[in-house]
Amino acid sequence: MKVIICGAGQVGWQIARHLSNERNDVTVVDYNADLVRRATDTLDVQGVAGFASYPDVLERAGARDADMIIAATHSDEVNMVTCQIAHSVFDVPRKIARLRAQSYLDAIYSDLYRRDHMPIEVVISPEREVAAAALKRLAAPAAFDTEFFLDGKLQLLGITLDEDCPVLNTPLRQLSDLFSTLRAVVVGVRREGVLFAPEPGDQMFGGDEIYVMSNIKDAQRTLEIFGKKSNKQERVILIGGGNVGRMVAEKIEALPGRGIRAKMIEKSRQVAEAAAESLERTIVLHGDGLDSALLREAGIDRADAVLAVTDDDKTNILTAVRAKSQGCPLAIALINDPTLVPLMAPLGIDAYINPRATTVSSILRHIRHGRVSDVYSLGDAEAEIIEAEVLSTSPIAGQLVRDISFPEGVLIGGLMQDGELVKPLGDTRINEGDKLALFALAKDIGEVERLLQVSIDFF
Repeated sequence: MKVIICGAGQVGWQIARHLSNERNDVTVVDYNADLVRRATDTLDVQGVAGFASYPDVLERAGARDADMIIAATHSDEVNMVTCQIAHSVFDVPRKIARLRAQSYLDAIYSDLYRRDHMPIEVVISPEREVAAAALKRLAAPAAFDTEFFLDGKLQLLGITLDEDCPVLNTPLRQLSDLFSTLRAVVVGVRREGVLFAPEPGDQMFGGDEIYVMSNIKDAQRTLEIFGKKSNKQERVILIGGGNVGRMVAEKIEALPGRGIRAKMIEKSRQVAEAAAESLERTIVLHGDGLDSALLREAGIDRADAVLAVTDDDKTNILTAVRAKSQGCPLAIALINDPTLVPLMAPLGIDAYINPRATTVSSILRHIRHGRVSDVYSLGDAEAEIIEAEVLSTSPIAGQLVRDISFPEGVLIGGLMQDGELVKPLGDTRINEGDKLALFALAKDIGEVERLLQVSIDFF
């Protein structure tokens, strides 16, 4: 399959890495020749330096026989024009655009993207993706990462193990014996910065970051077994009133009932006033989120969580640290720079949101066609959770789990048979029509695609 990716920034580079690893014909386009060179030097991709919205640049990129174009530059307008030209001039079948400005995303203007207007099959909004991720973090405050699969019946929980965790130094197979009724599987462990798929004899140690796939009904028990207590979030303080902060506040206000009360602190008077006008029940305070006196005025010591979502990583980190020092039990920070993520645990920040990872996951979800129904990128695109239906042509159909030759970096995190979630055991038979949630390290994703007999194809 031939794909053109417009924009060689962090999101474009990660998408290019995923698709090139799966042996697709990928061309990266960016006006910054250095970014194009970085992509071509580190990935098995072709590169074209130039403005993606120029027809001659798309021509050089091979748009005439491209199957898909992904417009992920930093400019909404460039992304939209790129898709229009890809359609009108080159008849590219499938077009995905990343759009940030909320005016372009308003439901009343949704007709704009019809085929006879500005034909874009999929519109990705990073801010909406991040706001949704923030709410999921608030819903699972003891986890640094969380997502739902298999019709919402399976929950991914990212858990940092403390030194007082009761199951440290216990082989995973022994955990299965100790908690035989627990419907949860440890699928990934990050130790000293390296993520790997654990084996039954592996033990867990303090400081490990683990990924657990749990039946939604056992999620609370799973957290308790790994030494985590989950308190209900009733009072939340948002630092930052931009697009993300405002969307989170709107989603909190839209929750059924009036369970969560939110306050917002915004440094810009103009932004604060705009937020105050658009929000109904959220109290908006104008000031610096790093101001200790203002945090006390907002009631940081009585808050259940602080969510730092300004457009500056360092501000988010420092605000989260200060909020924790003033008594807030849960701090979540928005972090764009993945090199800052290792600082989260030492600084006591409980969870982080990576906008790039959420955007990459959303784009991959729309790219993968066939029986792949969901994709979630973990960490710095180190691994994926892939949800897919088993086809009759798949090599794994009809086999017992113990007999399937999965790569070392792949584990079954969940299995749905006849609409019911079952714990995958060695003697469990995988049947046609079953749905799987698989943990796969980045290097093994291509092999997973082969085993599922799912091509990266499109309508």
